[in-house]
Amino acid sequence: MENEKTIATQTAPLTSAAAIAALAALAQESRLAVFRLLVQAGPEGMAATKIAEALAIAPSSLSFHLKELAHANLVTASKAGRSIIYAANYAGMNGLLAFLTENCCAGAPCCVSDPTN
Repeated sequence: MENEKTIATQTAPLTSAAAIAALAALAQESRLAVFRLLVQAGPEGMAATKIAEALAIAPSSLSFHLKELAHANLVTASKAGRSIIYAANYAGMNGLLAFLTENCCAGAPCCVSDPTN
């Protein structure tokens, strides 16, 4: 919550350390499920109670997982009345994707085929 505005508008390229932190945060089953749910929920996000219900995660565990995702700049949090609404940080997610594909195809137009074909 403290850096929500900076995180949401993050445009600087990711450092290796930030990419490692994001990948480490996602390398846990519950956190990956939470992040995927928030991506699916869209920019309006979800209240922590709704996330806990949807994924059957205890509130104390969910709090820990959301904190880890927030420290990795993958989720943002904002107050809405008595609730905290968590949302995927699309800028952080896109920054991670850009970092991972920065040198894809040696700078040529992407040569990776569509996996659905």
